[in-house]
Amino acid sequence: MPRYKLVVEYDGTPFTGWQHQTNGLSVQQAVEDAIARFTGTPVRIHCAGRTDSGVHATHQVVHVDLEKEWRPDTVRDATNSHLRPAPIAILSARIVPETFNARLSAVKRHYVYRILNRRAPPTLEANRVWHVAWALDSDVMHEAAQTLIGRHDFTTFRAAECQANSPIRTLDRLDVERIGDEIRIHASARSFLHHQVRSMTGTLERAGAGRWSVEDVRAALDAKDRKRCGPMAPPTGLYLIGVDYPELA
Repeated sequence: MPRYKLVVEYDGTPFTGWQHQTNGLSVQQAVEDAIARFTGTPVRIHCAGRTDSGVHATHQVVHVDLEKEWRPDTVRDATNSHLRPAPIAILSARIVPETFNARLSAVKRHYVYRILNRRAPPTLEANRVWHVAWALDSDVMHEAAQTLIGRHDFTTFRAAECQANSPIRTLDRLDVERIGDEIRIHASARSFLHHQVRSMTGTLERAGAGRWSVEDVRAALDAKDRKRCGPMAPPTGLYLIGVDYPELA
C-alpha cells in the first residue's frame, strides 16, 4: 500500500478540532471522508500535531495509506474537490517511504500566535486573531519569553487533561514581534504539551500589559503549578505553520 504525505491548510473555526469527536465535525473526519469518496475505500489519516477547536493550520502534515497508487496531484486535486465547501485544502501530496510517520518522524513543530492589539475589533480577521484592546509592550513580552527558552518542566503551562507522559519539554524558540497593530509570537520545539503555546501566550500578555514583571513570568515557570499560569489565550489566534522532518521525508 503506497503511503502519501499530505500538507493541509485549514480554518479551524467551524470544526471541533483535528481529532474525531462525537459532538461535531472534525478536520480529520472531513479529510478522511473526502479521500474515501474519491478512492472508494475508507481511510485513516495520521497528523503531525492535533489542534484544538478553533485553532488553524497553514502547514499541517498527515500521512495516509491508500490501497492503490494514484498520482500525487490526483490525490491532492480529487481530495480538494470533495472537501468543498469546507475551509480545508490539501496543498501538496507526495509518495513517501512506509517508514515515514507524520507524528513520530517529526523533529520540530512551529506555531505562530497572532494578537490584534488595537482599540477597534477585527472585521476581516474575526476568528483568526486574539483581539486585545489595551496597550501591550511587545519588547517586554519578548524579554519575558526568553526566560522560557530551553529545557524545563512546563507543568505551569500544561493543560490539566494533557496526556503526555512527562511535562519536560525543550523550547527552542519563543520570539515576540510587533508588525503594526499585530503582535506575533513564534514558538518552535520538537513537541509541545497540550495548551502549552496558548498558556504561554496568555502569560506573556500579562507581562505586555504591565500586570506581570519579567521576573513574575520566570517565577510562574519555576513554580511548576498550573494555578500560577496567566489566563489561557483563546484558540482563535493560534496557527500550526510548519513541521520539520529529516531530509528523506
